[in-house]
Amino acid sequence: MFTYLVILFTVLPALELVLLIKVGSHIGALTTVMIIMFTGIWGAYLARLQGFYILKNIQTNLVKGIMPSSELMDGLMVLVGGVLLLTPGVITDLIGFLLLIPVTRALIKKFLEGKFQQMIAKGHIVRTSGFPPNHQPYDDIDIN
Repeated sequence: MFTYLVILFTVLPALELVLLIKVGSHIGALTTVMIIMFTGIWGAYLARLQGFYILKNIQTNLVKGIMPSSELMDGLMVLVGGVLLLTPGVITDLIGFLLLIPVTRALIKKFLEGKFQQMIAKGHIVRTSGFPPNHQPYDDIDIN
C-alpha cells in the first residue's frame, strides 16, 4: 500500500510536470494552460452529465427493488474521473476521460470486479469500522 501512495503523490506529479513542460515547450505556455482549463471544464461537464444519468439508473433500480451495486461502482468511477480531470496534467486527464466514457468505464469496471473477486478469494478484507469485531460502540443507560 505504501508503494502505491509513493507513486501517487511523488512519481505521478513529477511525470505530470515533465509532460506539461514538454508539451508547453512544443505548443507554448498559453496554449498549454488553455488546454488544461478546457479539459477541466469539459471534464466537469461530462462528470455532471454522466452523474445525472447514473443517479437516474440508481433511482430506477431502487424503485424496482434492485440493489444498484453496478451503478454505485459507475458513480464512484465518474466521481474519480471528474476529480482527475480537474487535476492539471496529461496523465490524470487521460485516466479521467477513460473513467467518464461509458465504454471504457465498463472495461475498467470489469477489470476491477475481477480484482475484487481475487481479493475476496484470497481473504483480503478491508475493515472500515474503528471498532473490533463483536464490540458494542456504546451502552444504553436508563436515566429514571
